[in-house]
Amino acid sequence: GYPVRLIGPSRCAGRVEVYNSNGWQTVCDDGWDLNDAQVVCRQLGCGTALAATHSAYFGKGPDKILLDDVGCTGSETYLTDCSHRGYWVQNCTHNQDAGVICSAGLIRLTGPNRCSGRVEIYNNGSWGTVCNNSWNINEARVVCRQLGCGTSLSIHHFGEGFGQINEVTCTGSERHLSECSHSGFGAQHCNHSQDAGVICSGKNPFLVLGVEDTGPSRCAGRVEVYYSNGWQTVCDGGWDLNDAQVVCRQLGYSTGTDKIVFDDVGCTGSETHLIQCSKRGYLSHDCTHNQDAGVICSDIDIP
Repeated sequence: GYPVRLIGPSRCAGRVEVYNSNGWQTVCDDGWDLNDAQVVCRQLGCGTALAATHSAYFGKGPDKILLDDVGCTGSETYLTDCSHRGYWVQNCTHNQDAGVICSAGLIRLTGPNRCSGRVEIYNNGSWGTVCNNSWNINEARVVCRQLGCGTSLSIHHFGEGFGQINEVTCTGSERHLSECSHSGFGAQHCNHSQDAGVICSGKNPFLVLGVEDTGPSRCAGRVEVYYSNGWQTVCDGGWDLNDAQVVCRQLGYSTGTDKIVFDDVGCTGSETHLIQCSKRGYLSHDCTHNQDAGVICSDIDIP
């Protein structure tokens, strides 16, 4: 089947576009319903379909219309597996471009990847944040589940966001954050210094490096890697500015208390993630925590 994407407020909500040899093209909303939307959400790994939108709800596409009269049962793997008139056989205009809203489409994580970051909720045409006053692993668990990002590893602060601040309380069993109790949009006793964030196990469980409250700022401190259900440190054997450069790029974030996960790390400085650099192997080292490595990134003022 052909790839699909959504052009809108997030990767899981927007105008449906299908890629073929002639580029990204839209789908007409004739007969467009929740079964069709369900296939798109499944194909994108965006959870379940909440809405099938019509009449260019997410704006008009710029290119051709590829599909019309799409008829899915809801069980298909790809949208192009569903019945339709035929490629480019249609009687529509871009005023009829179809869209979808998936269960993961009204929430996003702003951070190092789509499964780790500051929690943001889409409401009334704009993105807002969530207050961390009552935020704990239960809320984080729901966010990770909704985004298809595995389980929650920890809660974390990923800087200050913008827009409306929301308060949410979950039991941890909900499928979507919208099923949790909340005091309405617009928290009265929070500011953006209290914006909540989560680290999920999906995408890359080693992606998030850093420390919480053990360094002068999120961009300076002891380097820790999440591995085997806990935060573990990196030995400074061979640790140099190239290694530090990769850490600063990856996330931009006293001796440790847990295990040492890396030793003899050797980065060229061009890697995206620290785990891509050469090293002895996980938990293979001849160090103590007196040799825990750290970095100072340019996002902070150095006295």
